[in-house]
Amino acid sequence: MQHRTAVAGFAGALALSALTIPGAAQADDFSGDIKITEVIVNGGKDIVLGTTDVKTFTIAVTAVDDSGIETGNTYPVMWHTPLPNGDSYGLVTPGNIAGTCVRQSSTTTTCTHTLKMNPRIHPQDNTTAGTWTVRSHVLANDGDYLTKDSAAKARVLRNSRLTVNASPEPVKKNKTITVTGALTRANWETYKYAGYTKQPVKLQFKKKGTNTYKTLKSVTTDSKGNLKTATKATADGYFRYSFAGTSTTPAVASAADYVDVR
Repeated sequence: MQHRTAVAGFAGALALSALTIPGAAQADDFSGDIKITEVIVNGGKDIVLGTTDVKTFTIAVTAVDDSGIETGNTYPVMWHTPLPNGDSYGLVTPGNIAGTCVRQSSTTTTCTHTLKMNPRIHPQDNTTAGTWTVRSHVLANDGDYLTKDSAAKARVLRNSRLTVNASPEPVKKNKTITVTGALTRANWETYKYAGYTKQPVKLQFKKKGTNTYKTLKSVTTDSKGNLKTATKATADGYFRYSFAGTSTTPAVASAADYVDVR
């Protein structure tokens, strides 16, 4: 579902022709011996978006050249799908082209750029959940340059929520209790949370006075993302559901529900 128009291509949006993405991935464009040695997106963590809150994150680009790196010309952008006309479906760019640059040595500089991703604008729709690509341009003091087509990868995920409720409580020892819950995730098309269907979720229990949860069984969400299973109440303690996550949705654990066993 493409309910939003594609974001304008890099050349038009940035007036930087070196960063234009064609319909298919292109080879790196470079001159001289300048190198990009490291690109870190969001401190190495996934970018997780809900339905309303804007996510602010950074891309730090480290480059090396024997003449030193020219500050103000290290520029990363992050995109998901290139389109045949040179535009991009899913694109986020820094608000400040120059960024904040720190010289590590006479040859090495790290420039950090701040970007903002709005779940109602930048993802376009749910199809862009998953892996995004960072394309970065750097320039050296002696005129060497490099535009690296795939300088790094980062995951942009649909935020997940998980609930649990164990009942009845209190309960007699060794009696059966029912544990319900629901796994939902952000929908970037309706801007609401909806059930994540047919997903394996672990039911876990932590006995009162201990620090470790133990997995009791695996339960699969139904067609609406709901969970329901039965287990025996053997001791006072805490029940929770735990979801391992997927390539488009982060791992999440529910809050704990305490059950008093008498």
